[in-house]
Amino acid sequence: MAAISVARASVRAVPAQHRRRRRALTGWAFAAPFTVLFAVFMALPVLAALVMSFTDLRSTDLRHPFAVEFVGVDNYTRLFADDLFLRAAGNTLVFVGAGVPLTMVAGLAAASALNSGLIRFRALFRVGFYLPVVTSIVAIAVIWRFLLDPQAGLVDNLLRAVGLPGPNWLNDADLALPSIILMAVWRNFGFLMVVFLAGLQAVPAELYESARLDGASRWQQFRSVTLPLMRPTLLFGGVVTGIGYLQLFEEPFVMTQGGPLSSTLSVSYHVYNQFGFGNYGYAAAASYVLFVAIVALSVLQFRLIGGRD
Repeated sequence: MAAISVARASVRAVPAQHRRRRRALTGWAFAAPFTVLFAVFMALPVLAALVMSFTDLRSTDLRHPFAVEFVGVDNYTRLFADDLFLRAAGNTLVFVGAGVPLTMVAGLAAASALNSGLIRFRALFRVGFYLPVVTSIVAIAVIWRFLLDPQAGLVDNLLRAVGLPGPNWLNDADLALPSIILMAVWRNFGFLMVVFLAGLQAVPAELYESARLDGASRWQQFRSVTLPLMRPTLLFGGVVTGIGYLQLFEEPFVMTQGGPLSSTLSVSYHVYNQFGFGNYGYAAAASYVLFVAIVALSVLQFRLIGGRD
């Protein structure tokens, strides 16, 4: 009887193994198209760029690839001795350091206002604030370039109407980058508004009632109830916004072409220029420095916002 039971169990185990194997193969079959595309168009180019960053590859070497030499970390040392790259890195840090907090504050303020119930037609405001997020960044940059035009721009015309001189926003080395930061905050805070609004609506109302019974003011409720429970949402918004802002490219490309005096040149724009000049190894090294900066900023935000968790 024991032998018969073992035989029956083994017979049942074989079809179970076949079913598991069939399910695994089915899953891989569905994932194969994406896996192949990711490997060919993402993973392999990323690895190729890493190898390229340690060589002196230039556009003139494409016909003679075996003439390319391995130069080690020379491209990286050249980067940090390049004044233009250091200027681009400084501009990018200013953009991120000012843009990320401003965007998060604007998104949280808009989400809190919509969640409070004090604003009528909340659906209309949600759509209006979110609309720039789904609009082409090139179209938005072109519109803002015309708005800030010193001759025919709406902003300077309004300033002159009230007796104030209209500055040359995009051609002034001191105002060009702040102008781009303002435009980026206006465009992107709608996305964080939607994310933060979902986080605010997930906070239990009973906690606010308990805080009010204990005599907590609105600011104390926000600081002691809302912010701690919103920490995962704030972390997500900060990381996503920081990654996007570190890759600043379209705004200066369309609005200022990196000027004036390289005051709006970003690291991504510098990488684009170097690839255009044919300095492939040097550009690949700059792109990996940007990658390390993205990782470092994300880790910093996890430490500051995410806490011990």
